[in-house]
Amino acid sequence: MSTSIDVERAVNERYGRAAQRCEAELCCPVEYDSKLLSVIPAEIKERDYGCGDPSAFVREGDCVLDLGSGGGKICYIAAQIVGSTGRVIGVDANEEMLALAEKHRHDIGERVGYHNVEFRKGRIQDLRLDLSLVDAYLAANPVASAADLARLDAYCSEIIADRPLVADESVDVVLSNCVLNLVRPEDKEQLFNEMFRVVRRGGRVCISDIVADEDVPVELQRDAELWSGCIAGAYREDAFLDAFDRAGFYGMEIVKRDEKAWRTIQGIEFRSVTVGAHKGKQGPCWERKQTVIYRGPWRKVIDDDGHVLERGKRIAVCDKTFQIYNRAPYADDVLPIEPYETTSLEDAVAFDCRRSAVRDPRETKGLEYAVTDLSGTACCEPGGDCC
Repeated sequence: MSTSIDVERAVNERYGRAAQRCEAELCCPVEYDSKLLSVIPAEIKERDYGCGDPSAFVREGDCVLDLGSGGGKICYIAAQIVGSTGRVIGVDANEEMLALAEKHRHDIGERVGYHNVEFRKGRIQDLRLDLSLVDAYLAANPVASAADLARLDAYCSEIIADRPLVADESVDVVLSNCVLNLVRPEDKEQLFNEMFRVVRRGGRVCISDIVADEDVPVELQRDAELWSGCIAGAYREDAFLDAFDRAGFYGMEIVKRDEKAWRTIQGIEFRSVTVGAHKGKQGPCWERKQTVIYRGPWRKVIDDDGHVLERGKRIAVCDKTFQIYNRAPYADDVLPIEPYETTSLEDAVAFDCRRSAVRDPRETKGLEYAVTDLSGTACCEPGGDCC
C-alpha cells in the first residue's frame, strides 16, 4: 500500500539531523556489552538509534552486513566479535550518517588492533545498486534531458550487473537495528528478498526492529513524523515473522521481545523484538536412511517445510533436513540417528519430503542386522560404579 507522503525524504531528512545532534525521541533503551562499547567514541554512541542488539548472532571469522548502519555502532561492535579474520560491511543511504561512521573508522581500527570495517552507500532494499557510483556518474554527467535519463538508467543497469554493491551469497550474517520499519511498504518485500540473496547458504540474519501488536491504521501511515520515528512503518508482530518465511528463510525465532511497549498510540502497542532466521532449506532431497527423534516437551511440532515431528518417534528425513536439524536453532531439540551403513550421495535416491513418516529401526540398522551382544557395558562389569 502506498502512502501519500515521501517516506524516503522524511526519513533521510530526520536522520540527517539526528547524525549531527542527538534526538531523544528516536532512542529506545538497549543494553550493550560495555567492553565492546569502550572503543567507540561518545559521538557515535550518543547518535545511535537502535532498538536491540543483533550482534548476538555474530561469530568469530564472519563476514557481516549491517543494513542501515547509521553512525556505525553495531558495525564496530561486530568488528570486535568477528576478529581480524572477519569483516564487517555497513550499508546506509544517509550522507550525514555515513560521514559520522567514516569519521572514526581509522581510529577505532587502531584501538582494536586491526581494520576490518567498511561503509557503502546504498538503499537497504536495493543492495545491488551502489549509490556512490551513481553520485560520481551524476557529477560528471548531469541529467538535463530524457536522453540523459536513459543513459543514467543504462549505467545503473550496467553497474548492478557488473559491480553490485553486495554480491550474491557473499555474507555469513545480515544484521539490522531498527531500520526495516523505515522502508516504504511497497519496497518491503524486495528488502527481505535482498537479505535472502546476499546471505550464503547456511548463513543467517538477525534483525532488531519495532513491531506493532495490531495493524497500523492508514491515517498513522500518512504521518511523516511517525514514519521517521519508527512507528508508521512497523510490521504487525506476526506478519514480521511471515515476511522471513516468504523470502525463503527457515527457523525463525524470537530471540528477544520487550515486555513493555516503547510507544502506545491509539491503544496500539509498539515494542522492540529481535528475530533470528536461517538460509539453506532449498535444494534436492536425498534418502540416506537418516532419522531424528524429537525430544519434547510438546506432543508434536511442525517445521517450516511442513515436517511433523512427534515426540519420541523415529521420523524419517532427507539428508538436507537431517543436516539442518543438526544446526541451530534445532540441534538442542532433536536426537539425530545415523544409519549403521552410510549411503553415499552418489548412490542416494530421491526422498519425498512432502511426507512425514516413522522410520522402522531396521531401515537404520539394515535388514540383515542380527547382532547379539549380552556382554553389557563397561560400567556394569566387575568394579563398575553404575550398577
